[in-house]
Amino acid sequence: MSQHDLTIKAPEEVKSYPATIKVYTRTGDKGTSSLFTGERRSKDDAVFEALGNTDELSSMLGLAIAYLQATPADTLISRLEAIQCLLQDVGSNVATPLNTEKQMSKVRRTRFDPDGYHCEQLEAWIDELSEGLPVHRSFILPSGGLAASTLHVARTVCRRAERSLIPLKDDVDKETLMFVNRLSDFLFVAARWAAMKQGVTEKIYVRQQVA
Repeated sequence: MSQHDLTIKAPEEVKSYPATIKVYTRTGDKGTSSLFTGERRSKDDAVFEALGNTDELSSMLGLAIAYLQATPADTLISRLEAIQCLLQDVGSNVATPLNTEKQMSKVRRTRFDPDGYHCEQLEAWIDELSEGLPVHRSFILPSGGLAASTLHVARTVCRRAERSLIPLKDDVDKETLMFVNRLSDFLFVAARWAAMKQGVTEKIYVRQQVA
């Protein structure tokens, strides 16, 4: 197993938090929240916009996983779960601006994919899943069943997440931007692959004629 490989643990393998820990803290009641560095910013700050988008993307992947369970495309699940974990790492990188000079230890701890491994892994997965896909000469509409359509929604959320990272490009690792950019490509191919494996025909663009 590579040092980069992610292992998804079953719930019983994960140490549980004491039941006394509360979900709410009340610290954000005045419209601010804290970065990993401890700096507090308004909740409409660009950092929290990007964090919200990556969180939404992970949630959408969770829904796709639910639709993939016990189907011919369920081998995709382990990859999507790994991506969910990597999106947590993306969030840590976003929440720790690179220009935080007094918190360089935290900056080093939250570096994302410094050797580019995860981006290369996505490219390898794209190449693998692309083999045997039907070739279309028209635009493919988001379709192909519940799992595939959900992956298409995840792809559009991923694009939004990427756009929200652009204002932060000087504060996040360049590999973070590369990974999120490549991820949307992977999700497009994954959606098509899921449709193919589940035997659902994709819909394609047809120019509508004026009556």
